[in-house]
Amino acid sequence: MVTGERSEAAHGKGSGSEPAVASMVESIVGCKWSMALLQLCVDGKTRPSAFLRECTGLSAKVLNQRLRKLTRYGILRREVCGDKPPVVVHYRLTPFGRRFARIVEEVKRLQEDLDAGSIGPSGERAESLARQERS
Repeated sequence: MVTGERSEAAHGKGSGSEPAVASMVESIVGCKWSMALLQLCVDGKTRPSAFLRECTGLSAKVLNQRLRKLTRYGILRREVCGDKPPVVVHYRLTPFGRRFARIVEEVKRLQEDLDAGSIGPSGERAESLARQERS
C-alpha cells in the first residue's frame, strides 16, 4: 500500500490553499530536521529507525511531524509493506522530491559560497577578488 501521493500543489493546480513551491522551500530550508531528513533520503536512507539513528536529538514525535509534512508536500512517498504487524515503513523521494532536493542543494551551495566570502549579495566581493587575482 502506498500513501502520501504527490499533492496537487506540486502539480501546480490546487484550490489556492495548497502551498506554492516557494513556500515549500521556505518551510523546508527553515527547518533543520526537514533538511536533515531530505538529505538522508537523497543518500538512500528510507527507514524511520535510520532517520532517528542519524539525527541525534531528533525525537520520534518531531520525526513523525516532519515526515508527514514532507509527505503532504509530495516530496516523500510513504510505503507500507506487510498487512499485519509488524509492518515495514519506507519513505522514498518522489520525482518531485528529487527535483526539490536539487533546489535545496543549490541553496546550501549558495550559503557556503556566501560564508566563504567567494560571493556577496551584490557580487562586489567576487569582483574584488577577481581584480586582486589579476593584479
